[in-house]
Amino acid sequence: MTAVASLRVRVTVTDVWDTVALDVAPDTPVRALKARALAEATGRTLDPEAYVVKVGGALVLDEQQTVAALGLTDGSPLIVLPARRRPVR
Repeated sequence: MTAVASLRVRVTVTDVWDTVALDVAPDTPVRALKARALAEATGRTLDPEAYVVKVGGALVLDEQQTVAALGLTDGSPLIVLPARRRPVR
């Protein structure tokens, strides 16, 4: 059996409504993937603790889990959104 070197996942960051494609190793923690997606989509360093990750509509509660532990495969979609709702102005 051959180990997978990397996976390409699609991460939508709702702050900018942009989707970035990231190549990640299967042992990458979700927390690191979130921080990288935020940086690439916004071009800024944002506090990853102020955001959450959802996969298939479900909130990822343990962001120390790896991408492989979540069962993600090539092309898997994720969404990164603010942890708290923001008022509409």
